[in-house]
Amino acid sequence: MKKLGSIIKIGLPLLLGVILVWYSLSKISIPELLKYFKKADYAWIVLGVSFGVLSHISRAYRWLFMAEPLGYKPKLANSFMAVYSAYLINFTIPRAGEIARASILTNYEGVPFDKGFGTIVAERVADTIILLLIILFALFLEYDFIYQFFADRFNLTTIVIGGFGLLFLIILGFLFIRKSQTQLAKKIRTFVSGLIEGALSIFKMKKKWAFIFHTIFIWSMYVLMFYVTSFALEELEGISFAAILIGFILASFSIAATNGGIGSFPEAIVIAFLLFSLPEDPSRAFGWIMWSSQTIMIIILGGISLLYLPIYNRKKA
Repeated sequence: MKKLGSIIKIGLPLLLGVILVWYSLSKISIPELLKYFKKADYAWIVLGVSFGVLSHISRAYRWLFMAEPLGYKPKLANSFMAVYSAYLINFTIPRAGEIARASILTNYEGVPFDKGFGTIVAERVADTIILLLIILFALFLEYDFIYQFFADRFNLTTIVIGGFGLLFLIILGFLFIRKSQTQLAKKIRTFVSGLIEGALSIFKMKKKWAFIFHTIFIWSMYVLMFYVTSFALEELEGISFAAILIGFILASFSIAATNGGIGSFPEAIVIAFLLFSLPEDPSRAFGWIMWSSQTIMIIILGGISLLYLPIYNRKKA
């Protein structure tokens, strides 16, 4: 049974990725897609990749603040290479990168695996909170648009009934999770408890403000990376920041759906941009350009990191 579960966990995202790649390329031919790649302004793409690298350097540096209270002073180079190795490994098996990153820190910095993995989970809590804040900001920024979007498709009575129905389901779900002893409810309680505990632990850190600054900086670089890359295609000239934010949010969730967002990333951007009446082909091409540039960067720096880690630490020894 466990083996079957592992096969599904590994195989399902891969299968979904293959299906979405096929779907995406059925909507835009490869020659047409290549035309967009050829005429793209690569100065903006390189700038976007640079912002991506800066975010990952900041992520590697941020982890040092979490290791210090545990009594460890890891090298920034090892933390940086561990981050890129983790991103690369996530392309093979989803979420395996976090385990690999903790293992690398154990092997080369002597940080016990459980403690290293715990700090990585706490990092994810901070990242989740920032992503939720970005979503709330996008909803606030585009409240009128979102309201009008639903108003055009549903009448006011349907929206009100739907709103109350959703609220009722949330309350019902909360009561179920709080009282139920099922495995699902226990897992959700554990997750929420860990989320709250992880968030509170940030404020107990010695360098909490530096940690918070780097967390905001990381996600600012992500959004900026997304935004400047949109300038690479003249068809997307004048794109609103709201469209960028919605595209960024959907693309962020798409990465969890398939290995490294293959197939799902471009289609998530298409869905977001179509809401703002942007042309479909350039939106899809932008999604592939964005995904390809970041993937190439991860493959190159992740591959170098995996190869250079033992060499770097042998020299230090």
